[in-house]
Amino acid sequence: MEQNTYRAVQVTAPGVLELVTRQLVQPAPGFVRMRVEACGVCHSDAATVDAVFPVAFPRVPGHEVIGVIDAVGEGVSGWQVGQRVGVGFLGGACGWCEMCLAGDIVNCRNQEITGVHLDGGYAESMHARTAALVLIPDEFAPEEAAPLLCAGLTTFNALRKSPAKAGDRVAVLGIGGLGHLALQYAHKMGFETVAIGRGADKEDLARSLGASHYIDSDAVDVAEALQALGGMHVVLATAPGAKAISACVKGLRERGRLVVVAAAHEPMEIAATDLIFGGRGIDGSLTGDVAATAATLSFSRQAGVRAVIETLPLEKAPDAYARMMAGQARFRIVLTMPPAP
Repeated sequence: MEQNTYRAVQVTAPGVLELVTRQLVQPAPGFVRMRVEACGVCHSDAATVDAVFPVAFPRVPGHEVIGVIDAVGEGVSGWQVGQRVGVGFLGGACGWCEMCLAGDIVNCRNQEITGVHLDGGYAESMHARTAALVLIPDEFAPEEAAPLLCAGLTTFNALRKSPAKAGDRVAVLGIGGLGHLALQYAHKMGFETVAIGRGADKEDLARSLGASHYIDSDAVDVAEALQALGGMHVVLATAPGAKAISACVKGLRERGRLVVVAAAHEPMEIAATDLIFGGRGIDGSLTGDVAATAATLSFSRQAGVRAVIETLPLEKAPDAYARMMAGQARFRIVLTMPPAP
């Protein structure tokens, strides 16, 4: 008999996660239904779990989702039952706002976010707009691919869009969920890669991930250490400490760029003269579109970039989220679902 229910972990109020059973329903026009195989646990899930964004409860979080299409809605073309697909942070652009018309769908002014405006992947089943889907290469296990749809995409795309060229000096601030992937990408892209971390004990790890140099921010002045290496063409900030991010500006070479992907809660403090003299600049980078996601997966497959993960079953989602928020994940936690009956 065909199963007509599925389990999901939903947020019913800020900070409250509960495991529930829901009825399977057919996807709406323009949507597909996925049998979820894996979903990464990301710091951005706080947008839903802790109501950082306005959220209509109950809501299922999760935006690093890998699954197999098991139903398609009316009007869907180009996608079919049985395909393994992924869905990331961006749930579907409107297609008509000024940014969409300019081709900048990442900054769509009416963008729906997976797990915030639409139920996400902390579940055994999920619906997604076809515009948000990306095919998953067969070489990736579901749990391997999941973190690449957000942590991987965010760091890969930021580096790819930066002004740095092969052979340039690129520093990565932070060696965590984002930083451990950024170091791999920077090294594989041909940059002279510098890791900035806290404590001498992280040096061996940083070098194993591709860093040619390691700077212990607890022991030295980061900006001076970066300048001693010649100054950075790019610093990619993956750790959310505002003071640490701000300090990196003085470590840039002339025309260097600080690229921020970590959402620091405190304001950054930057002297205007550090920008004016030398023509330095600061950019922000938010995830990427479906084409960039496909490129992330392709590059990761070819270059051998992989997230360091640990897996937990769906019912352990509250524990997984708590450990991730406490900084205890090494480096990404992925929820896995039971195989199809």
